[in-house]
Amino acid sequence: MKKIILICSLALSVTAWGQKTSSLTEYSYQTFNCDNKGYFDPNKYKKEEIDGVFKLLYTYSGVHFTNHMVFKLSDLDKIRKNKNQYLQQLDKQYQEKKKELYGLKVINLPEWKKLHQETIQIFENEYQLKKEELNAFSDPATLKNSKFYSTCKQYIDAVTSPDKQKMYDAWEKFAQEKSKKNSDPQSIMTKFNDQLNDLQKDDYALIDLIGLGFYNCANGSFRPDPNEEPTLYEKFDKIFTKLKQDCDEP
Repeated sequence: MKKIILICSLALSVTAWGQKTSSLTEYSYQTFNCDNKGYFDPNKYKKEEIDGVFKLLYTYSGVHFTNHMVFKLSDLDKIRKNKNQYLQQLDKQYQEKKKELYGLKVINLPEWKKLHQETIQIFENEYQLKKEELNAFSDPATLKNSKFYSTCKQYIDAVTSPDKQKMYDAWEKFAQEKSKKNSDPQSIMTKFNDQLNDLQKDDYALIDLIGLGFYNCANGSFRPDPNEEPTLYEKFDKIFTKLKQDCDEP
């Protein structure tokens, strides 16, 4: 008799879960190393709103535009020769991505509306920074009108000063700070001294002070605190009443 009751109880439980699941809507998505299948209540959320939040977290959370990295003189020369083409590409990417980003529908909760606005601001700042950097490699004086002047004044003043020695001094200070974080500090200073004695030392200085110093300073000024990000990813997963994850081994 007990066995019959147990079987009936299990049957009722399965039926109840089946009814509960059937009232939910399935939502499949991929994260960094997981395939996810969630089930959400369509009376609480709309799929397009979840899509919007997902894109903010996983599509618009990184770099939005093509990177033109400058580490050596040939990179710098390439930027200068192709500056107008790169600026046109940048503007095209900006217009295309702006339309989608601004038009995203997100869940009507404070944390997601805040994330949307913050992502838009980061997007705008990144566009401005990329544009300023591309122009500055050809004409450092353009940085005098930089949006990030007050934040990264030391680098801008160095590369725009009529006194070249001020630029060299700032460059040496930058190299010294960089050497402190390197496992082989002497190699950094040796490289700096070799470049300082090179005929193209002004260009080497610009590579470090604009491409690394100014860019990293400005970029860091508008990026979110990485310690806050895990909380938002956890909140996204909690949108789903039931969530199945198939993850790769780390």
